[in-house]
Amino acid sequence: MSDTSIEWTEKTWNPTKGCSKVSPGCTNCYAIRMAMRLQAMGHPAYQKLTRKSGKRSQWTGRISLAPETLEQPLRWRKPSRIFVNSMSDLFHENIPVEFLRQVWMVMQKASHHQFQVLTKRPDNMRSVLRDTNQFPRLPNVWLGVSVESAEYLERLEILRGTPAFIRFVSLEPLLGALSGINLSGIDWAIVGGESGPGARPLKEEWVEEIEQACRIANTSFFFKQWGGKNKKQTGRTWRNQTWDEMPASFGL
Repeated sequence: MSDTSIEWTEKTWNPTKGCSKVSPGCTNCYAIRMAMRLQAMGHPAYQKLTRKSGKRSQWTGRISLAPETLEQPLRWRKPSRIFVNSMSDLFHENIPVEFLRQVWMVMQKASHHQFQVLTKRPDNMRSVLRDTNQFPRLPNVWLGVSVESAEYLERLEILRGTPAFIRFVSLEPLLGALSGINLSGIDWAIVGGESGPGARPLKEEWVEEIEQACRIANTSFFFKQWGGKNKKQTGRTWRNQTWDEMPASFGL
């Protein structure tokens, strides 16, 4: 798994697989559905990662390490934006710090790429990355958190206290209003609605609030999608245009 249709990145890299739910944004996680299909197809890297609970797919909490994929980015010659762990969370509590160090070393070596790391476990991320001797601050590694509602805005505060050159937030799936959100110190905000079966709606006024907050904080604004059961039908234009802004410091 490398090339991807995710609008804000170019490739995915999964040195680990598997996860567990931590907040309401995880309820309809696309990665669970994909992992369930791969598990049913007999893919060895996805065995025992998911289970059925009634009609819903769930993570088992098991993490599968994939050391054989570690050097994959080093073989990609063309500079790319790479989403790290689209099928997991790099800072999941069950991933050994020793393995995280190996991932970090690869990102350091592959300096021609930009690596985008997104987590719902910012406490663990901050705790690990405070050791800058083992985890030096890398200019080609973007650190981000997912925030789906006002209840989880604290993740932004933790991100601001984490060593990083570029910080970003994924407001997807956005499940509620974020009135007064403070995006100071955040370089990039991705906004999007939930997609797939049981998708919860995204309201236009929520997008408006985020875009205004981005302008106040000089944060780049990326509108990913409206979502819904058929995301291709609802599209990704807002105010009759697409919004694909990237961090201002990207490429400097």
